[in-house]
Amino acid sequence: MTVSDIELSRAVSHALRHEPWLYELELDEEGWAPVGQLLAVLREQGGGWESVDRGSLERMLSTATKRRHQLDGDRIRALYGHSVPGRVRRLPAPPPARLFHGTAPESWAVIAAGGLLPMGRQYVHLSVDRETAVLVGGRKSAHPVIVRVDAAAAAGDGVTFYEGNELVWLADRVPARFVDVVE
Repeated sequence: MTVSDIELSRAVSHALRHEPWLYELELDEEGWAPVGQLLAVLREQGGGWESVDRGSLERMLSTATKRRHQLDGDRIRALYGHSVPGRVRRLPAPPPARLFHGTAPESWAVIAAGGLLPMGRQYVHLSVDRETAVLVGGRKSAHPVIVRVDAAAAAGDGVTFYEGNELVWLADRVPARFVDVVE
């Protein structure tokens, strides 16, 4: 019995994004954790987990459809999606001119009035294209509303953006004046 890349990705995401204390991990201010500690605690689960090693992590990262984690020497981190207490520090970056956000239809009125807020996450998650936003919004509704963000104007007005990966951008918040619904 072996652990699939999907199972490994879910466990690593849970450990690095949501409850590192359950895995006896301490994240630094940028969300990094020691690879050796993560592997040791995963192996303690027994069964197929006993064979999880650095090669397993590297394979999981190379075959993933979305880049969710980053491996750097003897450390690993989740790139986005954190709900841990305390804020994971990100470096500001100039965003693409337009970004998108998929959401449930009942959320649009709240967004139109108050803008995009991180809700239970540390940052607002934005997609680089409409197609990705449709997929993300599809997790919230069978008929998601796709919100377009004028990221260039927002950045010009002082909104800070951070690159999550090649498909995901992050922001502290996006005021309502920079969002509209894609037709």
